[in-house]
Amino acid sequence: MFNSILSGSLTITNFAICIITSFVLGLMIALVHSKTNRTNKNFISTLVVLPSLVSIVILLVNGNLGTAVAVGGAFSLIRFRSIPGNSKEILSVFFAMAIGLAVGTGYIAYSIIFTIIASLIILLLNVLHFGESKNRILKVCIPEDLDYTEVFDEIFSEYIENYELTSTKTINMGSMFELTYLINTKKNINEKEFIDKIRVKNGNLKISLTQEMIGECL
Repeated sequence: MFNSILSGSLTITNFAICIITSFVLGLMIALVHSKTNRTNKNFISTLVVLPSLVSIVILLVNGNLGTAVAVGGAFSLIRFRSIPGNSKEILSVFFAMAIGLAVGTGYIAYSIIFTIIASLIILLLNVLHFGESKNRILKVCIPEDLDYTEVFDEIFSEYIENYELTSTKTINMGSMFELTYLINTKKNINEKEFIDKIRVKNGNLKISLTQEMIGECL
């Protein structure tokens, strides 16, 4: 059961088993990705088809090392021509390619077991919000004549548990400062009220409050 079905010569039956298995497992990977990430139709379709494409390549170059190296070079060219995605998308792509490699070498049972286990782990981590950062990024523009060292301390003490000024830079030909804070807000705060109080202090200039994204761009 756990031996490769390609121990002998490649037959039509073995070829069909590998391709069908690749499609099914690719569909499972795509469903897991769509449940745990914001995505689009094109990327989901890629995840469905990718394992079968890798399987076909491995089936056709089985036993030919030189051809396998050439195919690896082609894959690297495709990678560098593609648009970098976030870490979850890259994980799903490598997941699909690994399954395609396993199926292409004939280890159907191992491929199915690994896909099921890895999918359950990914879903569990998503449900538990494992490793999710509670920090947020606050960017505030202020006039150049405003002393930013303590100007927001009173507001921050009311709405924020802890904060850190991570960067300060001049913008708009030096007429303004852009302050970037890494903050952790208190529970159940009125976010609009918090922003409005900052607006009073900075003269209604630009303010942005976003979720901290760790490891999204590679």
